[in-house]
This record gives sequence, structure tokens and C-alpha cells, in this order.
Amino acid sequence: MKLASVILSALILSATAHAASSSSSADFQLSSTDLKANAAMSKQHEFSGFGCTGDNLSPQLQWENAPAGTKSFAITVYDPDAPTGSGWWHWGVANIPADVQSIAAGSVPAGAVETRTDYGAPGYGGSCPPAGDKAHRYIHTVWALDVATLPVDANSSGALLGYMLNQHKLGKATLTTTYQRKNTEKAAAIH
Repeated sequence: MKLASVILSALILSATAHAASSSSSADFQLSSTDLKANAAMSKQHEFSGFGCTGDNLSPQLQWENAPAGTKSFAITVYDPDAPTGSGWWHWGVANIPADVQSIAAGSVPAGAVETRTDYGAPGYGGSCPPAGDKAHRYIHTVWALDVATLPVDANSSGALLGYMLNQHKLGKATLTTTYQRKNTEKAAAIH
């Protein structure tokens, strides 16, 4: 009987600790005035090149309730549906100061570093799925990090940035959107 009581107490404590840790990480949220979750992005966020004719404007993003101990933030935008075998990195921004809670459309905070996208250059590279392909998902993520700066620069790849982010992640918040180009938009776009 005593052993059953000890086991029950341990299970209750474990469940309470798990619920507390789950709720604190669930509070970290990402939102946008430009993007809506699980909805199509506008053409202003489409790439300008590769057969795409959008404005290539990075979206406004804002976040709240970052985990305690956050020393900096990073942002990534990733398309897991790109027909490459490894997805497509559309944006990487590191070394965003911990006191920043939002970014305006088309900008990054002073001191932040934009890394190389899969377009081959640093900076925002908007959506550009192949014309006629199914709607692609674009996973916008803000990462809360335990370091003030990551050792990355404008030539760092999405894979390197992703590795560094996972090594220093305190938490992350995501906002997934979609984008699709009609089959009438003939292009050499690959992602």
C-alpha cells in the first residue's frame, strides 16, 4: 500500500512538472499583421526572380512570452515541400537582440545578421513554388536562444544556421503559411 502511494505521488509530481514545462513553452507565440496561420501569403511575399514576379517583401513578425533566460532571437523561413529532397531555406536572421519583440515588414533589427538562403544570397527570399505545383508550406519560426550571438555571417548556409539554432534553443514559436502559383504562370521556378 505504501509503495502504491509513493508511486502515485511520483506520477502526480511528474505529470505536474510536465504540464508546467509544456505550458511555459506553449506561451511563446509568433504572430504577424501580414500573415495568417494556415492561410495563403500574398504576392508581396513572393520572390522576384526564378520566374516569379512578387515584391520579395519580408513579412512583419512579432513574438511574445519568450522563455526565461533568452539572450537573443533568430528567425527562419523554411519550405519543406520544395522539390529538392531537402526543402528550401527562404530566410535566416540571427543575433536579434533579446529586447526586440517584433520586426517591421522589409527590415531586420540593427546588429542582426541575415544568412545565405537557398537562392544563394543573404536576405529574404520569398516564396516561389513551381507553377501548377500543390500549395507549399512556409514555416516561419522565431527561435529564443541562450547566447547573445551565434558565430554566423552572410555566407552561412541554412543548414549551418539550423545546427547552431538547435544547439542554443531555449524555445521556438512557429507560424505556418501556404503559397501556390497557378499553372498559367509558366516559369523555371524550382521551389
